[in-house]
Amino acid sequence: MQIVTTETFDKLFKSLDTKIQRKAAQKTELFKQNPFNPILQTEKLHPKARSVWSFRVDLKYRIVFKFTQKDVAEFRFIGHHNKIYDYPIFLD
Repeated sequence: MQIVTTETFDKLFKSLDTKIQRKAAQKTELFKQNPFNPILQTEKLHPKARSVWSFRVDLKYRIVFKFTQKDVAEFRFIGHHNKIYDYPIFLD
């Protein structure tokens, strides 16, 4: 699985504590091997018609993404799970 990131994702990633950045990098490696690895707890977000997904970095943090091609995922957001719907990640 190839990963591309948005400017928003990159900015949010850089603002995170280095401990969370390391966890995110580890989970991203798992994601590249299998986006639906049970450890990641990948799930489709609402509204489901938008086809936006998330997976767990840890209990509090998530990475939000969208499949843009068969083997390409665009990472759009990283941060606290309570903040997911505060960002315009659902726009195509």
